[in-house]
Amino acid sequence: METRILLPAGWAPPIGYANGIAVTAGRIVFIAGQVGWDAQQQFHSEAIAPQFDQALTNVLAVLAEAGGAPGHICRITAYCCDKPGYLAARREIGAIWRKHMGAHYPAMSMIFVSDLLDAPGKIELEATAVLPA
Repeated sequence: METRILLPAGWAPPIGYANGIAVTAGRIVFIAGQVGWDAQQQFHSEAIAPQFDQALTNVLAVLAEAGGAPGHICRITAYCCDKPGYLAARREIGAIWRKHMGAHYPAMSMIFVSDLLDAPGKIELEATAVLPA
């Protein structure tokens, strides 16, 4: 699978994400929004960083079920209903990211919303991955 990070000429490199990724066609995996609960749908923390850790773990578990690995993720969209909490936890969230994803930074969007369906969820991650054909 060939992957190319897209950075238009003259643009400053983004920090912690890619503006775009071009991928040679393969098998596409769409991962529904995952919140910070465990396999039995139980939350173990109301804090945003542990929820982010669990949500990313869940994304990677679904991806692994399709035969994928973290480096196959091309896009992640995050929905968060606690902007101050997210901003305060950015350093911890960055460490969690590196623990699971290493230096792989796909195209990402962070969207702040008023609430999530699953209480006491504070963050939800959805992803798109491309696996080799």
